[in-house]
Amino acid sequence: MTARLMIAERSGRWAAAMRVELAPAGVRLWEIGPRPVLADVMAESPAGFLVLELTAKNASWLVDSLVELPRQWRDARAAVVAERSLAEWEWLVREAGAVHFLTSPRRLAPLIDLACRHLAAAPMPRQTLSERIWTSLPWGQ
Repeated sequence: MTARLMIAERSGRWAAAMRVELAPAGVRLWEIGPRPVLADVMAESPAGFLVLELTAKNASWLVDSLVELPRQWRDARAAVVAERSLAEWEWLVREAGAVHFLTSPRRLAPLIDLACRHLAAAPMPRQTLSERIWTSLPWGQ
């Protein structure tokens, strides 16, 4: 149960842009669907970093999810990405718990830096010696 960088979006546009930015860091991006059940997702990565896409249709779910996240998974963090037309939602989603808000895939660097710092600081799961050796090998992943 390592900390994962996960994205919940409908189009795939944000994930594609993030993969380009993440390549030098060697961080894997997990796509979890447009409206994941947080309990299922966070069970596998309780200290994960979520990137949630805000749309007109999922705004209520997204705000509720942001409020619930620190109550259930205190080591997890979430950022929100959205179309420019939804920029007025920034302060509401930040108040709900988003650590970052972004409306342009061309300005991903601060989000990527924030996510990588979070993943690097996340608590390591308990592993046996053989599990640590196996995961350190290039083919162990």
